[in-house]
Amino acid sequence: MSTKAIPEGRILRVDVDNPETEAILKALASEPRQRILKLLRDRVCNVSEIAEALGLPLSTATLHINNLEEAGLLNTELQPAVRGLQKICARAHDVIVIELPRGEIPEQQMVELSMPVGAYVDCQVAPTCGLASEAGIIGLFDDPASFYEPERVQAQLLWFHYGYVEYRFPNRLPPKVTPASLHFALEICSEAPLHHDEWPSDITLWINQVEVGTWTSPADFGGQRGVLTPEWWESWNSQYGLLKVWQVNGDGSMIDGIRISDVRLADLRITESPYIAVRIGVRPEAQHVGGLNIFGRRFGNYPQDLVLRLRYQ
Repeated sequence: MSTKAIPEGRILRVDVDNPETEAILKALASEPRQRILKLLRDRVCNVSEIAEALGLPLSTATLHINNLEEAGLLNTELQPAVRGLQKICARAHDVIVIELPRGEIPEQQMVELSMPVGAYVDCQVAPTCGLASEAGIIGLFDDPASFYEPERVQAQLLWFHYGYVEYRFPNRLPPKVTPASLHFALEICSEAPLHHDEWPSDITLWINQVEVGTWTSPADFGGQRGVLTPEWWESWNSQYGLLKVWQVNGDGSMIDGIRISDVRLADLRITESPYIAVRIGVRPEAQHVGGLNIFGRRFGNYPQDLVLRLRYQ
């Protein structure tokens, strides 16, 4: 088996306030330019080959290629051809991460912690279930005992039908501060046999044993390979999830800004323990018991692990 990890050099991180970001966003806003980038995912082509593959006039393809090159999204090189020179095009980046403004809260008033997918401290899972690293399967398929393998810390993807995994983030809040909000973000989706476009699952988050709220995942996403998913992982399996953000503040709890419960930050008693326990799972008695997949920084579409962010005053 071979793997294909995306090196850090293929991940472009840009700030939305950077003037160069506007050119990148404009370049990506064009459907033909998106098709060009998709075509060049695993190959290099000259301008004529791109025009022919996408059914574009040569002049139109040239304009789009120039636009992508000016935005820094394509690398090009002139090489000898039968008649004169030909422009060879290669995609410059495989992942583009755009960092949005953080608002007016100073950076020193925020603590951000990242936790690998396999670094859970407790679990209770039911088949179908399993773990995968960047290089291969950890343990055995549909074997809950595999969730206790020492190699589990290398997991970049884990899945189960129902149950939970629990993580403990170190509490790095400075002394004598007042927590203002908590954010928890991860890439996640339902778990169906292979994958399924309509497979709802009620996924619940608990923090410090307090149930924060439930989000219903609509599907187990597949049919199109995840940007970061290694080559050895078969295409018919789960490929990527959605990036979901739970938030708890003084007014209540939200998922992606939509209110889900009246649980407030004070209910979580953040300052009373040296760690923050985060449990994510599917209740066996839920209305939609559709399992879950959790993706790490080397699987799926988002180059991040589980992220916990605390703001304080």
